[in-house]
Amino acid sequence: MNRLRQSLQSGKLQLFVSLPANDAKLAEAAVREGADGLKVHLNVAHRASGNSFGSLESYKETFAEIRSLFRGPLGVVPGGSAADVSREEIAALPEAGFDFFSIYAWHLPTFMLEAQGLARTFAIDDKFDLRLLEAAGAFGIDALEASVVPGAEYGTPLTLADLLKYRWLAERSGLPVIVPTQRKVTPDDVPHLIGCGVKALLVGAVSIGSTAESIGRSASRFREAIDKAGG
Repeated sequence: MNRLRQSLQSGKLQLFVSLPANDAKLAEAAVREGADGLKVHLNVAHRASGNSFGSLESYKETFAEIRSLFRGPLGVVPGGSAADVSREEIAALPEAGFDFFSIYAWHLPTFMLEAQGLARTFAIDDKFDLRLLEAAGAFGIDALEASVVPGAEYGTPLTLADLLKYRWLAERSGLPVIVPTQRKVTPDDVPHLIGCGVKALLVGAVSIGSTAESIGRSASRFREAIDKAGG
């Protein structure tokens, strides 16, 4: 079974880390402190970290090193628009050690639905028509990334309104829900996310910073909170 599918079916909240840079030292810090999975980026300017990312070929050795660090799910955002996504790169992802792709629905070109050896996840934002989620299962989608916080509100505290959205998506979408830390999610928020039925918490720059030290420290705290809550 694909590593992502297996992870999301584990029955315990999974801790995924979205790396602010494609850097094996950052990945090592996250994995050492308990990350279950990692996500990296290609061909995109990333809002939360402020970084820009290049092609698959430019990170070939780095990704091989990251893959060697752990056995959990390794995912990638393959582009910042449909035009940025390369058919050749998508075909090469499994051999490079990737288990899944993650990309906004309107950035996902149809040829990606034919990709072999990859679990399929897509993201939605605060303006997405939630009624369309009922059709996702017909396209073999494996998980939903709930990127539903408006960009102007990045880094603000998690609220009840957010939990209501996450719970609704977990109950109604028919898909395992991954929550990225667009808000400044803290370890104290973990029990509430578990209560919403979320399958994975994807912590990124907003909540964990951008250095190996801050990533390791934050991952450790989230790991402790998840284990204490019983996941």
